[in-house]
Parts: sequence; C-alpha cells; structure tokens
Amino acid sequence: MRNPPDVIHGVNDTPPHIVTVLCGLQHIGLVSLNLIVPVLVAEAAGAPAGTATAMVSLTLLAIAAGTLLQCRPGRAVGSGYLCYPVPTVIYLVPALAVAGVGGLPLVFGMTLAAGLFEVLLARGLVRLRAYFPPEIAGLVVLLTGVATGAIGFRAILSSVGADGRVPVDDLVGALVAIATMVALNVWTRGFARMLCVLIGIVVGYVVSIAAGFTNAPDLSRVSAEALFAWPSIEHIGWTFDWGLALPFGVAAVAAMLKTVGCVTSAQRATDADWQRTDMRNVSAGVAADGWATVIGGALGGAGLNAATSAVGLAAATGVHSRRIGIAVAVFAVLLAFMPMVGMLFSLMPRPVAGAALIFSAIFIIVNGIETLTSRMIDLRRALVIGLGLLSGLAVDMLPVIVQSLPAAARSALATSLVIGTLVGLALNLAFRIGAARRAAITVAARPPDTRALESFVRGLGAAWGARRDVIERAAFVLPQAIETIVASGAATGALSVTATFDEYSLDLRIDYPGLPPDLPDRRPTTEAILAGPDGESRLAGFMLRRQADTVRAAQRDGRTSLHIHFEH
Repeated sequence: MRNPPDVIHGVNDTPPHIVTVLCGLQHIGLVSLNLIVPVLVAEAAGAPAGTATAMVSLTLLAIAAGTLLQCRPGRAVGSGYLCYPVPTVIYLVPALAVAGVGGLPLVFGMTLAAGLFEVLLARGLVRLRAYFPPEIAGLVVLLTGVATGAIGFRAILSSVGADGRVPVDDLVGALVAIATMVALNVWTRGFARMLCVLIGIVVGYVVSIAAGFTNAPDLSRVSAEALFAWPSIEHIGWTFDWGLALPFGVAAVAAMLKTVGCVTSAQRATDADWQRTDMRNVSAGVAADGWATVIGGALGGAGLNAATSAVGLAAATGVHSRRIGIAVAVFAVLLAFMPMVGMLFSLMPRPVAGAALIFSAIFIIVNGIETLTSRMIDLRRALVIGLGLLSGLAVDMLPVIVQSLPAAARSALATSLVIGTLVGLALNLAFRIGAARRAAITVAARPPDTRALESFVRGLGAAWGARRDVIERAAFVLPQAIETIVASGAATGALSVTATFDEYSLDLRIDYPGLPPDLPDRRPTTEAILAGPDGESRLAGFMLRRQADTVRAAQRDGRTSLHIHFEH
C-alpha cells in the first residue's frame, strides 16, 4: 500500500505520540457531537435526567469497544481503518418510535437484534457484492455527507426566533470556527493542518464565551458535575417485539451500506494505487460495526454506526493511522467515567458544532462523488443514482411525504438516508433484469472500424459499471488485436468477438479461422521491426501483452482463439 501525496500519516504509520494524542482528542470532539442521540432516546422514553447521563456514559464505553474492533485488521472482524462507530440517526428514528411503546428495554433489545442482523449480513457480503455495487456505496456516502451538512446547518440555525431571524452571534461563532478550519487546512502544514478541526472548535468555543454570545456554554453546569463517577446500570433491560422488526431491519441494512461506503472511502483515501473495493476487508468492517451496535444495545446505550465524519476528518487532516483509534478508545473510556469532562463537550455551542459537521461533510461528499465516478455510468445506473439521491433529498425538503405514510412505515422511512438507500437498492435490483454480462459481435477479415470497436467496448463498460481505466485499456487493445491479426494475414475468415464481465474481471475472446498471432514476451529489436511485416506484427503482439493483464492464444481444428484478460 502506497500513501497518496496528501496523506501525512498512512493507516499503517506510527505518528509521534503528541500527534496521536491531539488527533485522538480532535476525533473525540466529533464523537461528542453525536452524544445527543442517547439523550433524545432517554427523553422519548420518559426516563429521568440521571438515566440520560448514564446512557451517554455507557454509549461511550460501547464506542471504545467498537473502535478497537474496527481499527484492528482482521480476517473476520475489523477493517483496520479509522472509521470508528458513533451514535447514529439511522437507529435514532426507530428507537424514538418504540421508546414510547415499550420503554428503554424494548429499544435496547431491538438495537441488539439489529446489530446481530448486520453481523449476519456481513458474512454474506462478498457473495452479495453484485447487489451492492460502487454506485450504491457512493450514493450512501453522498447522502450521508448531505445529511451531515444539513444537520450542521440546522445546528447553526437552531436559535431562529419566532420572527424567522437568526441571532447574529450564532452566525459569527460558526463563521469564526469554520473560517479557522478552512484557513489552517488550506494555508498551513504539519500540526496546524492535522488539528485544524480541533483548533477551529476551540477558537469558536473561546470566542462564544469571551463575547458573551447567547449560545455560549453555561460553565457553572460543568463545575456542578463530579469529576469521577460510575455510570448507573439500573435502567438496563431487554425485550423484543417482532412487530417492530421492520424499521430496525431497514436501519441495519442502511448501517451496513453506510459502513461499506465508509470503509471503501478509507481504502481509496489511503492507497495511491487503489483500483477496486476490497470486499473481504469491507465485510470484516461491517462485522465490527454490527458487533459495536450489539455492544451498545447490551450495555444500555445507543445504536452505533461507522462515522463518515471520521473518514472526512482523516481526509481533511491527512492523518489516517489506525493508532489514532486507540487514542479515541482511551478518551471515550475516560469520558465515560468523567461526567465533568463529558459535560464540557456536551455544552459545545451548537453553531461551533455545526461548523465542524459542515467542514467534515465537505470531504464526505467528495468521497461519495469519487466513488460514484470511479465506474462508467449508463442510463440505468444514472437512474439508480439520480432517483436515489432525489428521493432521499425529498424527505428533507418535503417532510409531508413521510408524514402521510402509515405509522409503521413512517418509523422505518423517516430519514433521507434510509429512503435514498432503499430506492437505490430497489432500482439496482430491477435494472439487473435483462442486463446481460456477455456480448458478441462479428468483424469482417479486413482493416477494422476502430471507432465502432471502441464504441462497442465503451458501451458495454457503461452498461456493466466497469472501471474506466479497464475499459479504456480494452477499447485500445481490441482494435489493435484485430488489426494485427488481419494485417499479418493470419485470419482467413470473419472474426467473432465475445466480451464477458463479472465484478472481478473483463475478458475478450477473438475466434477466427486461421493461425494464432505472434505474442513475444520481449520487445523485438529495432532491426527485427524494420526487417519487414513480421517484425511489425511481433511488435504489435508484444504491445498487446503490455496493455492487458493476460493474453494467450490457442489453436484447434484450424481455428484460433485469442483470450485477452483484464483484472477488474
């Protein structure tokens, strides 16, 4: 694995201790932004304030365990990338729906079951690869980035008055924070760039307090908390209801796809030679994500899911080392037993928190777009992406769409991420009908129409969603191969071209009556090339070997089959 130019510390690197600590603190600051999720669930269940505090602490312990599982490279559990789990809105909506019905025990039981379902999905993910192509993973990442940015803007505008006016100081605090992050990220290097989000949060925090803005934190609440305390476990219990399984099952699928997108983005961001998603690694990452949710439900906390903001922050700072995950886990454990420090994070001014979310969302959206554009796109795939994206955005733009649904469906389909994901999956399944993975044409034994052959290959690449670089190589090789065969006089009749594709390879087979072409392993000498047509033919055969991953020819009963193989 080779680090891209913008990566300061790759996933396998060991940063200096001070970098590890400060980056871990920066990431735990982002984690703290999601700790409102267990608080909202406790409030929906009518639990007292002490229970909400305990749920936050126990959720932090689940985050620590899930982070260690995810950041360890494993064959079955753990991707080895810095995409730790955090409380997620994916599980928040169904949790809020059942909290008032069966209380917290039902929330914990259903959350635990959803985590187990995600673990089960992880075991079959490699076989289900064709049903979760890169455009679906990219769509999920893109929707997540948009949703993260929307949450950030809502946080900034949370103090809108009855007259519709936004307090100026809210905007000032957010602008100061995000301007600091952008300036440090664009115009500095080293520590300043790596810690741009943390520095921006601190600057925004200090400005809010010093200027006495309305969103400034009430520090007296921090001093009233104990420095150390054991979290209460009195609220923990587990029940299950099959009638409420649908919304949590949908949430588990969405969580799986979001994790697929997160791990794929991490693979792409940390490997300069990245070509395709490592699905076995993704499967291990999804398993770790599922177990993190299981732990969250078992401990009496919130459902967890891989943090796209973690991948976005790592991309923004250039620090992807998995050792940062250890620091995140340690800080999470410390915060779980230090309510005073946790309170300091929870009192972060909403505009400052919103600025951090918007900054991370930018890189999440870019990662999603890059994942989408890594493959060629035809009309079917364009419809999958476009309709999935618009359906998801419609939930935020027109909430009445969801509100008009039956109660059971409303609880399952209340987020843009879930609806956009389901629409994308459904269209992908529908459009696979009639989408052949094999195509053939016949070419006359005369100099080929190069443009027609290139269009043939590119059209198939778009229909199959193949990687652009592979299709461009194939579009170059096919006309050259046929031209070489025809020019050498090897073919005595028409040539039949068959193209086959799966998620791992693209194969071209050229069948014709006649002799096989010469395919030397070494480049012919200049003298041999200039000696006559045979030299030119040998050079063309050598170039075919260089452009494809494997080229081999076989002859039987006077017919030749030329096999050209490309790794996908």
